[in-house]
Amino acid sequence: MIDIYTKLSDFAPIKKDVSFKTLTTLRIGGTAAYVAYPENMIALKALMDVIVRMNIPFKVFGKGSNILCGDGYYPGVIIVLDRHFDDFYFDDDMVIAQAGCSIIALAYAAMKKGLSGLEWASGIPGTLGGCLFMNAGAYKSCMNDVIIDVLVLRDGKFVWLNKDECQFAYRKSIFQAHPDWIILACRLKLEKGDIAQISNLMDDRKARRMATQPLNFPSAGSVFRNPQQASAWSLIDGIGYRGKKIGGAMVSDKHVNFIVNSGNATCADFLQLVEEIQTKVKDNYDIELIMEVEKFN
Repeated sequence: MIDIYTKLSDFAPIKKDVSFKTLTTLRIGGTAAYVAYPENMIALKALMDVIVRMNIPFKVFGKGSNILCGDGYYPGVIIVLDRHFDDFYFDDDMVIAQAGCSIIALAYAAMKKGLSGLEWASGIPGTLGGCLFMNAGAYKSCMNDVIIDVLVLRDGKFVWLNKDECQFAYRKSIFQAHPDWIILACRLKLEKGDIAQISNLMDDRKARRMATQPLNFPSAGSVFRNPQQASAWSLIDGIGYRGKKIGGAMVSDKHVNFIVNSGNATCADFLQLVEEIQTKVKDNYDIELIMEVEKFN
């Protein structure tokens, strides 16, 4: 009988028993049985045919910048796209880009072309695919503002979904309800603008990010979505949790909507801190805080 590793290796480079600490920006988690790095769409399709046929659990990762991984062993396959699915091409004011490309690299490339619409994304340390999955946003802008359509591998077929079919909402998309669909690429519609103005705006936001975010610790970015009634950070500050620490997980004293890994934090540490914050905010303000970071495994 052919083992899983041998079969998967027919279609992509495979690593065995990989720590999630090396796959996420939070540097938290247990071990993944297999990590696959498919090199093109044909290889990915063949890999997925094997995964489905052998009933192996799987999860697609980009840079792992918005994921909290569990402390245990994951018996499935992590499919990483940011190694090879990272090309993008400009056509006048449109761009077609693969899901594994860095959204920061894409934003800066657009700026150099004099194209506006991705300035808000110039500080998000994730991939385009991850931004689509979460409908990521900042500064009152988001992916939904620039999307034309998205290419996915769905039920063994390559399909283009238009923007309406993606059901984008605040930090939501249809892809969250269909984790078996794999985002492969998308088309974006940008606007012509002045290179200097776009560059200056991106520089200003970079300076603001450096001044306000705890970039010296591993994190997954903002932990909670902003409720309608108030900003998440003001509620966390209001319950006195600035600097609060459980194990190696700590509420940043620089930006309280960040829970950072201050050293050897576990998923259990992180979640205990999250649950305490949610409970105290509910008790004090009667507001439900919803975690924006994706919990996996």
